Amino acid sequence: MNLTELLPPEWRGELTPFLDEAATTALGAWVAEEYATQTIYPPVEDLFAAYRLCSPAQTRVLLLGQDPYHGPGQAHGLSFSVRDGVRRPPSLSNIFKELNEDLNVPKPAGGDLTGWARQGVLLLNAVLTVRAGKAGSHGGKGWEAFTDATIKALNERDERIVFMLWGSYAKKKAALVTNPVHAVLEAGHPSPLNRVGFLGSRPFSAANKALADGGRQVIDWDPRATV
Repeated sequence: MNLTELLPPEWRGELTPFLDEAATTALGAWVAEEYATQTIYPPVEDLFAAYRLCSPAQTRVLLLGQDPYHGPGQAHGLSFSVRDGVRRPPSLSNIFKELNEDLNVPKPAGGDLTGWARQGVLLLNAVLTVRAGKAGSHGGKGWEAFTDATIKALNERDERIVFMLWGSYAKKKAALVTNPVHAVLEAGHPSPLNRVGFLGSRPFSAANKALADGGRQVIDWDPRATV
């Protein structure tokens, strides 16, 4: 599995300078073996959905998750998102609760965040695959270097990008954002297991303020928006 060849061309050009070729080749071989012998989420056709829906030039916000949902039918290549018709995981329910309290956006019936992606929100997980029923099972296999390369590439861009880092794992990635044109917004993880730090953090209005302050168009955070 040639991972860089599977990327959209715009992303391939941006990431390649930050990737170790041998490590990326080894990761691709390992991931291909996992798909061939195990039940892996998301489906391979959705592996790079976040990159497909949001080009580097379009990216205004990066919302970083840890790894994909590990239940049947949940993961479809966008962090925190599930397709409509799939029961919302608790973290996503808390995201919608905070969105309603922050910007008075009605809670949607479904959980599909594709509308965000189409507006320039890169919904990226630090680890892009997972074995069914085994959260974190693909951590430490090489995906982190691949997605760190994504953050480093975006850091090089000269238009403001807002990096939304939720939870202790995501917050560690703040060190990769060194370009002062960008903004880093940290909050607790939206998981119900985390009782403090997310609810009440008003991350969506803060992101839009940071975008506006940087001269960029704000996001319509209503998940039903597809503009």
